[in-house]
Amino acid sequence: MHVAVLKGGLSKEREVSLTSGAAVEKALAALGHTVTPIDVTAGLVGALQRAKPDCVFNALHGRYGEDGCVQGVLELLKIPYTHSGVLASALAMDKPMAKKIFAAAGLNVATSKVVTKAEVMANDVLPRPYVIKPANEGSSVGVHIMFEGSEFAFTAENWPYGDAVMVEQYIPGRELTVAVLDDVALGVTEITTNSGFYDYENKYTAGGSVHICPAQLPKAIYDEAMRMAVVAHQALGCRSLTRSDFRWDEQGDGKIYILETNTQPGMTPLSLSPELAAYAGISFNELVAKLIAGARLDG
Repeated sequence: MHVAVLKGGLSKEREVSLTSGAAVEKALAALGHTVTPIDVTAGLVGALQRAKPDCVFNALHGRYGEDGCVQGVLELLKIPYTHSGVLASALAMDKPMAKKIFAAAGLNVATSKVVTKAEVMANDVLPRPYVIKPANEGSSVGVHIMFEGSEFAFTAENWPYGDAVMVEQYIPGRELTVAVLDDVALGVTEITTNSGFYDYENKYTAGGSVHICPAQLPKAIYDEAMRMAVVAHQALGCRSLTRSDFRWDEQGDGKIYILETNTQPGMTPLSLSPELAAYAGISFNELVAKLIAGARLDG
């Protein structure tokens, strides 16, 4: 099969996507596929028309690759592609909308609202501690936690995400993540960091975080995290592979809160989804093969 691998792109997660794409290309070649790597730019349509692939492996992360935009292009070109479709991708990437869907599905979510930069700079918009985040970025890009004494001033350099700002209650506790493949939860990983916050740098820097896989949790908590991840996956209308992030407020109300669902989980050597797949007995190459086997159009 001839597979085009979309990687790079225009988002803040470009470098991570290039690493994911390289790992996927290597796996596809080992599986016997013909591979055409495409660094996604404004010339994407022409590149795909010249390549004429049988399907696309979408290794893009962040805006334009994870939010339904590229998926829409592939739908128009009638090229089957991996991961979630247009609507599910758009819903998951829009954090405020995703939270409404999670809440409607009966999942615990943190109190949140969307405000302007001016409102955040003028005064606290929620009781501290609270979290400031872009409404439509992934991999914790742009996320800041406002503890007592914290200060954050918006500038063009540190906030190139528009005027809309999502603020939400900070949920203390243990950081958990669950990968779901074809509606089946693969396992739960607990993430710990020296800084106490699993930000972009900790996610993609060797030694920045520790992954405890499987997470050492009470069985009821482990099972509940697995259940919630599948509910989130299905409520958004996702397909193929997703990874949902949670906080377990162990010392507080004891509840598990869903933070977000990633429809294009990383495929780098440090990524959580391949690690959880391996725990479930699925090698990296087998995971790539399963994603390719599930490539399709929304229609």
